[in-house]
Amino acid sequence: MSESAINIDRPQRSAPTSPPGAPEPGAPTRLPGLVALTTSMVLLLLAGRYGYHRDELYFLLAGRHLDWGYVDQGPLVPALARLLDTIAPDNLVILRTPSALLAGGAVLLVAAIARELGAGRGAQTCAAVLAALSGIVLASGHLLSTTTVDLLVWLAAVWCAVRLLRTGDSRWALGIGLALGVGMLSKVLPALLAVGLIAGVLIAGPRRLLRDRWVLAAAGIALLLAAPNLIWQAAHGFPQLGVAASIADGDSSYSGRRDALTLQFVIISPYAVPIWIAGLVALLRRPAWRAYRAVAWAWLVVFGIVLVAGGKGYYDAPLLLVLTAAGAVVTVGWASRGSVRLRRGLLALGVVPLLLPNIVLLLPVLPAERLPGFVVDVNYDAGETIGWPAFADSVATVHRGLPPAERPRAVILTSNYGEAGALARYGPVRELPRAYSGHNSMVDFGQPPASADVVIAVGWERPEPLTAWFDECTLAGRVDQRVEVDNDENGGPIHVCRGLRRPWAQIWDTEVRHTG
Repeated sequence: MSESAINIDRPQRSAPTSPPGAPEPGAPTRLPGLVALTTSMVLLLLAGRYGYHRDELYFLLAGRHLDWGYVDQGPLVPALARLLDTIAPDNLVILRTPSALLAGGAVLLVAAIARELGAGRGAQTCAAVLAALSGIVLASGHLLSTTTVDLLVWLAAVWCAVRLLRTGDSRWALGIGLALGVGMLSKVLPALLAVGLIAGVLIAGPRRLLRDRWVLAAAGIALLLAAPNLIWQAAHGFPQLGVAASIADGDSSYSGRRDALTLQFVIISPYAVPIWIAGLVALLRRPAWRAYRAVAWAWLVVFGIVLVAGGKGYYDAPLLLVLTAAGAVVTVGWASRGSVRLRRGLLALGVVPLLLPNIVLLLPVLPAERLPGFVVDVNYDAGETIGWPAFADSVATVHRGLPPAERPRAVILTSNYGEAGALARYGPVRELPRAYSGHNSMVDFGQPPASADVVIAVGWERPEPLTAWFDECTLAGRVDQRVEVDNDENGGPIHVCRGLRRPWAQIWDTEVRHTG
């Protein structure tokens, strides 16, 4: 039999085809790459200003106690913090370099999503600029944070999802599974995106994807990659659920239903609100974008869950960037029709008052010693990067005031992990004893020795828990960070407590332990 006959008789696999009416990708352009590079460079230039954030100090401390999971996160960021601190000890710029690079990657992905939706060079660049100046990219790109990992993971997963929906090639689901699986080694939040995407497909189709072998394989990949963290959580009673409950009760920054609703209008920027709303409407109503309606429904479902559950208002921010990418296509098209000069002039007028303030509010461009109160009011995290060495000085002053006979058996007990992390970083050079805390995973990093019956208690605004554990507690000083900044530590009480009523082993896991 001839070769040609063999080829005729063999069944041919048809290549995946785009859904009817789906637009072709826009022409490629280098401008989004330049915007992304500029974003990363600016973040690196400002990375060393102010100081460590409380979460960064916690990551460094958690990195000394590597595990497959923690009360409030997975192993990825603490392991990364340990690696970076090993390469360049106490180097804040190196510690924050991955976040700056991930932020640039997020900018590229937003532009890439816009291109998948048919954006030309102008709309792709517009999407990149809106992402680069967005609150979520600037804030998370400045600090080593689980949020930065979430941002890139969600955008990478959605880019793969849009590619899948445009081409009909379900092999792109493997990229979704890979992104979600890696993301869940940081936090379990990517599972929320998975719920949103599945719900979007159920509502808007194509429902056949839920039975597709590549989609099922992608789910297996995600679970396999996330398994170490999920097994750790299961073995420890899923402590992240307790953290989530504390967040729902408002015991965290940016949490609660009111903040969740408010952040939708500022987390990208006020300027971008009509743009992402236009993107949402277009995804739901444009006939040419019918294939992508599941993405719009994914945001509606995810935001609804965040709102009902009382989660943090920035959890859905990556999907807002996706809507912004779609909105950039709509906006550039609108500005190219009708009264072109008038429409483009209106867009330009809003840039300075509504977009550029993000730089001042979210990046350390102002002097720390003269930081206006409104900056901290808007950006809580700015205040949490200022004054940690002075905080340690305040504790050291109280420690030096102890009678010499008490100092060898004294320890420090902090109310939160940020304070414990700061004293781990700045305490040794001040000859301070080890700091302990019952906050989140700090409780698992060790408890005070049985002989420790003199305690310097830091940050306990209400003395009631302390008086239940000790015979006497006296106010010995207050934290003075030597700058006028309204954060969680400045002006906080420092107590000296004596006479431990019960052994540490009896109270550590049952009373000192707390989540939030």
